[in-house]
Amino acid sequence: MKLKVIIVDDEPLAINVLKNYVEQIKELELVQTFSNAIEASYFLKKNEVDIIFLDINMPMFNGLDFLSELSGNSMVVMTTAHEEYALKSFELEAIDYLVKPIGFPRFLKAVNRISKLRKTAYSSEPVEKNDPQSIFVKVDKKKLQKIFLDDIIVVESLKDYIRIKTTTNKFIIHKTLSSFTEELPADKFIRIHRSFTIAIDKIDAIEGNSIEVKGTRYTIGRSYLNEVKSKILNDNSI
Repeated sequence: MKLKVIIVDDEPLAINVLKNYVEQIKELELVQTFSNAIEASYFLKKNEVDIIFLDINMPMFNGLDFLSELSGNSMVVMTTAHEEYALKSFELEAIDYLVKPIGFPRFLKAVNRISKLRKTAYSSEPVEKNDPQSIFVKVDKKKLQKIFLDDIIVVESLKDYIRIKTTTNKFIIHKTLSSFTEELPADKFIRIHRSFTIAIDKIDAIEGNSIEVKGTRYTIGRSYLNEVKSKILNDNSI
């Protein structure tokens, strides 16, 4: 079954680009295009679609306002020339954020991600809609970096900064370990020391008061030991 798509953008050229991309992917069916969010909102009250490609800067009713009032199960991909709205868009549960000019490979990547999410949603294991899969961190004054939670291995405290080690990279950001750990899903991450928070699924071995993660050994702080045993080992005898 094809995924039903609508495009909402006040620029005819932008609509034509996305329309051309949609037509190249056999799994997608373009249902309608709209030059403003108000018309799209009325349409969605009577019709269901799977994917909405949504511009942000539009007259009268912008894309973020539209997204904040959106109901139903449509997955929204933001398409905009402005990078600064990324964080707000993901807070409103946009699935992806494409910055214009949008190349076809990046467009295809967003579509493939939606396909995977839909397969997960329809599997026997239910997934909460608001379960975060990625976060944005400020790596410098002008750049927000998207990090997928599944890629995070360990987060290390560096006083007023933290170092985030992922499967492919390392990032240093201005934030405390405590505040960052609070933003992470408690069922996927655990703080084991005043200096370290680790991804539970990346643990290779546990021995005494130490944990081995991807070949590196970390000490479990005494004040964190009982929580680690309860949460990870579920066995206070170890």
